[in-house]
Amino acid sequence: MNMKHILGQMRRADHDFHLIEDGDKIAVGLSGGKDSSLLLYSLYIYQKLAEKSLNKRFEILGIHIDLNFGEEDFTPLWDFLDKYEIPHISVKSRIADILDLYLKDGKVQCSRCSQLKKGAVVKTAKENSCNKIAYGHHADDAVETLLLNMIYGAKIASFEPNMYLSREDIRLIRPFIYCEEKDILKTVKSLEVPRLKSGCPVDGKTKRTEMKELLKKIEHDYPGAKKNLLTSLTNTAQAALWQRSEEDDPE
Repeated sequence: MNMKHILGQMRRADHDFHLIEDGDKIAVGLSGGKDSSLLLYSLYIYQKLAEKSLNKRFEILGIHIDLNFGEEDFTPLWDFLDKYEIPHISVKSRIADILDLYLKDGKVQCSRCSQLKKGAVVKTAKENSCNKIAYGHHADDAVETLLLNMIYGAKIASFEPNMYLSREDIRLIRPFIYCEEKDILKTVKSLEVPRLKSGCPVDGKTKRTEMKELLKKIEHDYPGAKKNLLTSLTNTAQAALWQRSEEDDPE
């Protein structure tokens, strides 16, 4: 039942945001965490459903960028993917060494790490003839990003489900955008998808972790709030932002 629900939400996202087209070759950035690992497996299942019911065929490729943080052994995940003959590759990098050169208050800069990882995944995806990259960001991630941007960036925004990177000439898609984290976790457990602990030195100590806890409290105090926050990102008909005058401010 869990996998059926995940696939249903993926199909809904695919329909709403035109994520997957006939002839695509989609790279999935593999971190070893539950989201990206389940995403790759889900796309493997969705391949068969899309070919049969939507008349579109696409390829997938799992891409892991070894950040050189001394991550946990990925063998359990590779064994799981090999069992289903899901194609995947791992690429060595020196990202950890680069990040050590730009520490801030003795800590790794998350934004720089994210930028370097994305660049490495894009480069590897293009080298392997992929025209799209799928990330495992889910509904909770989208709302947490919304809260982060509003609280720390003074803007009402989150990441897009379907985004074209013009400079890199590649498209980013997020098929799990309607999937809740709790459903992903249940599905990972039921399918026994390997979950590897992050080697990131600041894992669990970021502003995003704070937003995750804040969202839990909001949803506990106001059930349904998370769903409404997610829906607000597409509810453009009800957007009502203030329009300031373009005239010069009075002295």
